[in-house]
Amino acid sequence: MSRLIGIYGGLILLAMLGCEEGVSVRDDTYTDQIRLNQVGYYPDAQKKAVVVAESEISNFSIVESNTGETVFSGEISGPFNWELAGEQVHIADFSELQKEGSYQLYIEDLGYSFPFEIKEHVLHPVYLGSIKGLYFQRAGMALDEQYASQWNRALGHPDDSVLFHPSSGKQSGFLNSPKGWYDAGDYNKYVVNASFPLGQFFLLEEQYPNSVADGDLNIPESGNEISDYLDELKYEMDWVLTMQDEDGGMFHKLTTKNFEGMVMPHEATSQRYIVGKGTAASLDFAGAAAQAARVFMPYDSIYAERCLQAAKKAYSWSVENPEVAYVNPEDITTGQYGDTNFDDEFFWARTQLYITTSDNTYLENLNKDQIDFTYSPGDGWTKFMRFMGIFTLLENKSLVPDELYGTLREGILNTADALAAKTNTNDYFQCVDDFQWGSNSDVLNTAMIIAQAYRLDNKPEYLTAVRQAADYILGTNAVGYSFVTGFGDNPPMYIHHRQSAADGIVDPVPGLLSGGPNDDKQDVSAGVVYPENVSPMKSWTDHEDSYASNEICLNWNSPLTYILGFLEQESK
Repeated sequence: MSRLIGIYGGLILLAMLGCEEGVSVRDDTYTDQIRLNQVGYYPDAQKKAVVVAESEISNFSIVESNTGETVFSGEISGPFNWELAGEQVHIADFSELQKEGSYQLYIEDLGYSFPFEIKEHVLHPVYLGSIKGLYFQRAGMALDEQYASQWNRALGHPDDSVLFHPSSGKQSGFLNSPKGWYDAGDYNKYVVNASFPLGQFFLLEEQYPNSVADGDLNIPESGNEISDYLDELKYEMDWVLTMQDEDGGMFHKLTTKNFEGMVMPHEATSQRYIVGKGTAASLDFAGAAAQAARVFMPYDSIYAERCLQAAKKAYSWSVENPEVAYVNPEDITTGQYGDTNFDDEFFWARTQLYITTSDNTYLENLNKDQIDFTYSPGDGWTKFMRFMGIFTLLENKSLVPDELYGTLREGILNTADALAAKTNTNDYFQCVDDFQWGSNSDVLNTAMIIAQAYRLDNKPEYLTAVRQAADYILGTNAVGYSFVTGFGDNPPMYIHHRQSAADGIVDPVPGLLSGGPNDDKQDVSAGVVYPENVSPMKSWTDHEDSYASNEICLNWNSPLTYILGFLEQESK
């Protein structure tokens, strides 16, 4: 029964979002030896399922879920020995099947796969769900039943009188710092990891404006004649703006001294503090706020100007204080989000300010000779912002000198070619072969690079690679889970997320991305148990204590939303 709960949660979410269609499933027992995208495929997409079996398999069938009628049959390739997954597998390719419908893959002696759909806009529900997941992370307000369904909850953390910690440079007083999203499974708010995800969210809006309509998300702001997407992003941006000091520098985070227990927000009542101040937070904010100015200008010029002026002040402070690294004070144990090299952050801030203002001073100060186009696993909130700067420059060709534009274009295409080529040899057809903390975000960030290449050059292999990243996240992976809560028949049920653990509801809060396999397994020392002799691609466990593999985080949901939004716009 537990395998069905995830899709029920997804269907509840779809109803809440105003969608009418769900997946109709057979009553059979499904086998997790068949790994495929549990949400579905676009009609013209490459469609491959991975079958884990050591016995000989020669054929497979695709059956219509409601009737059991066979609509496609094919031969299985393999076997192949996949070391990263620690498996012997076969591949079932049913790309030729393009007729819209609800299906399952069937193999004699193994059984039926989880259901999936083939149709246009097949990822639209999970795209909207990934954004609605941000609403469920809102701090400082109650989540009413009409918007939150069964996940409604009382107001927590109004943050209207947050004490200054001495590390902030203030010896007394408090700050009114409401709104924003909880960063992850904990209830703290961090400027670095608010700004970086906002940058990824803003990029999607700049490239594909109005992909989410007013009313699509069913949030309190629905009906205000502004996209629900921008309404949700503004809720976070409003908070980050409050974290700027009078001199322009950004406080690092708003946090308790230690992580709260697994309780509901209104029960987490420990004193919260404004902690630290530094170059990373200030530059990341400058980049995001400069983007916000562009995004919000058509809708609210006063707010856009406020964001721009705040960005300029934060950047100026950073120029005067270029090496202020944040380290947790002795009495603070919550997320550090530390960094000691700010080259990537300076690059991101300067690119965003230049494109927003056309002030050549920012362009002249870019470190053009030090642009690194190499993506390494773990390049998240410490390094990926250099790519964010490159993406913005490539989007604004008329403002970029020809030589610089040519260098950026060639660099992204070469990187995308190398990453896309990996999908032909890597286990489970994605770009990552080193599984670190938040590996699912690595899969999606590499897909973002390939997506930019596709915008420059519509090579089919680029689009296929991005689609395969989505397939991986939604079920074509070594653990056989759809990693997004509430979507697919086998999603995570026990994410490391305080509300989901404490609210007494079987289904976790929907629309949130699990971190994914993490070969370092840092939480073993805390008693988390993984399968014995587990392979790198299986270093994941669906347990609420597993903060190293099964937590959720803003900077994991942001590339998920980008990739889903990109595919919904480009798969036409």
